[in-house]
Amino acid sequence: MKNNQKITRVFDLLPNCVLPVNKNDAFANKVNGEWKKYSAVELIETVNKVSLGLMKLGVKKDDKIAIISPNRPEWNFIELGIQQLGAVSVPMYPTITVEDYKYIFSDAEVKFIFVAGKELLEKVLEATQTLEGIEGIYTFDKISGAKHWYEVTDLANGENIAQLEPLKAAVEPDNLLTLIYTSGTTGQPKGVMLTHHNIISNIEGIVEAESLPLLSDERALSFLPLCHIYERMDVYVYMYYGVSVYYAESMETIGDNLKEVKPHVFATVPRLLEKVYDKIVAKGYELTGIKKQLFFWALNLGLKYDPMKPMGWWYDTQLKIARKLIFSKWKEALGGNIKLIASGSAALQPRLSRIFWAAGIPIAEGYGLTETSPVISSSILSDFRIGCVGTVLPNVQLKIAEDGEICVKGPSIMKGYYKKPEATAEAIDSEGWFHTGDIGELSEGKYLKITDRKKEIFKTSGGKYVAPQLVENKLKESVLIEQAIVVGEGQKFPSALIIPDFNALKEWCSRNGIDYGDDAQMIKNDKVKDKINQEVKDLMKSIAQYQQVKKVELLPKLFTIESGELTPTLKLKRKIIHGKYKELIEGMYES
Repeated sequence: MKNNQKITRVFDLLPNCVLPVNKNDAFANKVNGEWKKYSAVELIETVNKVSLGLMKLGVKKDDKIAIISPNRPEWNFIELGIQQLGAVSVPMYPTITVEDYKYIFSDAEVKFIFVAGKELLEKVLEATQTLEGIEGIYTFDKISGAKHWYEVTDLANGENIAQLEPLKAAVEPDNLLTLIYTSGTTGQPKGVMLTHHNIISNIEGIVEAESLPLLSDERALSFLPLCHIYERMDVYVYMYYGVSVYYAESMETIGDNLKEVKPHVFATVPRLLEKVYDKIVAKGYELTGIKKQLFFWALNLGLKYDPMKPMGWWYDTQLKIARKLIFSKWKEALGGNIKLIASGSAALQPRLSRIFWAAGIPIAEGYGLTETSPVISSSILSDFRIGCVGTVLPNVQLKIAEDGEICVKGPSIMKGYYKKPEATAEAIDSEGWFHTGDIGELSEGKYLKITDRKKEIFKTSGGKYVAPQLVENKLKESVLIEQAIVVGEGQKFPSALIIPDFNALKEWCSRNGIDYGDDAQMIKNDKVKDKINQEVKDLMKSIAQYQQVKKVELLPKLFTIESGELTPTLKLKRKIIHGKYKELIEGMYES
């Protein structure tokens, strides 16, 4: 790494990487309609003030401090300020319940809480009503009657910055950096203990693998939650390279923010790429005449693309035309500068990888877990395979167990689960191998492919194993299907609950003269049911017979985080969905 390996703690990124580049927009966010930029010097000065202020409040090494906020520079100021004292950040999702907040505050023994706005503050106040040990709650927004985070930095006024040096020097690489409570699809969240060394080794692996080949004059747009280690690690890597980090205002404004910031890179999850693609296709259906023909010609051309294989002179000629006439507009919509989109958290549908690459928008897939800091493998733009999640980082060891489970070992593996030695021993065996719970294989002995979650694979009454994620991803290849969950444990065959893409379905209904009413009425229409059933039948042709979905039921509303059906990282909470739709699922198996 830079500066003769001096980066041994995460906050070392500030003097060793951020300051030498000395940008006037190290971080930025939108305030009252204008982009507010923080220079490298302002960033470091603010972080030091946070450290001094917390020190004056009595914060000591290993004290736990919670951060609950959407992405904004203040998140980084507080988190880095905590680090410099050897204290421990406890980042939390803004979307979780009051009960979850209460559990985590108590389990982590949180002393101070930093929270964004009024709505979140109310949740925090409710969660802390009966808790002891909370010494202060500070807000990022100015709220009447609440303590503002400036009250912490104001404590640093007149203080000598040199006071921080012995405290920073006392922070060892193996000291705890953060405690991240995994959302999980079942049960109470577990606190994952990650050290400075865990994080730094992961940055080293990413840099050595050249997974994010970035330059200091480039910009990143950030919108995935910083409380998740995936986005947080990306931001640390941006800091390593001196890349400017701009925070999107919200998920709803990403389109506008991309055009304003014109980023060179951003990280996302497959679910968001699916929505982007579906919106593009929906607009294609609205076209008429030659424009519509050209759009779908380009789309079909892109679906055959493989950037790692020679496609032939005729194909390449057509692709050049498609890029000029159609795909150039896709690039413009992303700001015009995108050199890389990092996709993680779940496997990306191969068709999406093909179409975005064909459009000249490279997508690099990666794989990892909170417990692995998080990156285990990542795609290298010059050497990868579509349908795989890249190659294993140079400083990570990987083996596939006899049952197909992916096991990993290396410096980025967590210290363990907080206060849960039994759960730690279950996850990390006596030889130091962390058991991921994911089933996978190494294609060509090199490229990692994820096939499913070990706990999610189920067996039909015929004794055949079904990998639901594989089938669900296939179903979502239809532009008419937005979400799907495959069910059928102990039954004769798999079935699925499907939520259509209602915009695309309305367009199909209009083209076919079908009076559809509202969403709930639409899915009861026999012609709509027949169309979805035919889509499913066609998609299942490439799936093994025993894994093919035979029956489907349509649902009128999307699975959401708010309804409790998705985790904060947009994964299906299968147990909850199964319970909620128990009668509907059982009905598909009644003769």
